[in-house]
Amino acid sequence: MNNFKKSILSGQRLLGTWMMTGSDTVAEAMATVGFDFLVLDQEHVAVDTLDAIRIDRAVRSVNNNTTPLYRLAGNETVLIKRALDGGALSLMIPFINTVEEARKAVESAYYPPYGKRGFAAMHRASGWGGNPQFVQESRDELCLILQLETPEAIASIDDIAAVDGITGFFIGPGDLSSAMGHPGNPSHPEVQAMIKRGLEACQRLGFPCGIVGGNPELVNKYQQMGFTFVALASDMSFMLARAKEQLAAIRGEDLKIRGGEVY
Repeated sequence: MNNFKKSILSGQRLLGTWMMTGSDTVAEAMATVGFDFLVLDQEHVAVDTLDAIRIDRAVRSVNNNTTPLYRLAGNETVLIKRALDGGALSLMIPFINTVEEARKAVESAYYPPYGKRGFAAMHRASGWGGNPQFVQESRDELCLILQLETPEAIASIDDIAAVDGITGFFIGPGDLSSAMGHPGNPSHPEVQAMIKRGLEACQRLGFPCGIVGGNPELVNKYQQMGFTFVALASDMSFMLARAKEQLAAIRGEDLKIRGGEVY
């Protein structure tokens, strides 16, 4: 059973973090902390399918309650197929702007008659051919999250959400802020207003919606707004912040703070 999918569809509030190091060792350690999900980033990190499988194995080896959420490099049929055949149950597809792009993601992720996913019997996802219920389970348990990262995508959410097979949405504040002319500043009032608009649309349509925040204050704000699943920073930012904190303490230096984050 895909506990992540079950939880977000039931309205539970989940907290996760982003995996930017590309390290299975770091992911294994992070899985012991207590996060509900870990985003295995393949878009902005040099992580391929085999790397992601290794990270997935490391996470599941220590904690079945922490879900590996694969954020793929793009909305590409082959990437989606390889991730699913490799054992992914929860996918996040970046930069969906149109109904056509949403339909492509869905068709790539589901077997016929619901989609056009290519079939193979012998792979990790099917238990190397040992699970006779694999095809049915692959539909029932798949969690497909589409990322909305531009004002155009949020404006089109009603039409995009009408595509059957979508589990939920994720608003990408970084790219959204850039698309709105405020790169690197998702806290800008105009960006926050657009984020709120997207969230309210998801709530009206009955879809769970996720987001990422760089610090606890912003994450708390997003949870209070009603986001279903929220990621806090990343493994890399945790490591760097702690290193800078310790180094500054030894040197007797004052830490600089930007948006609640140490830099």
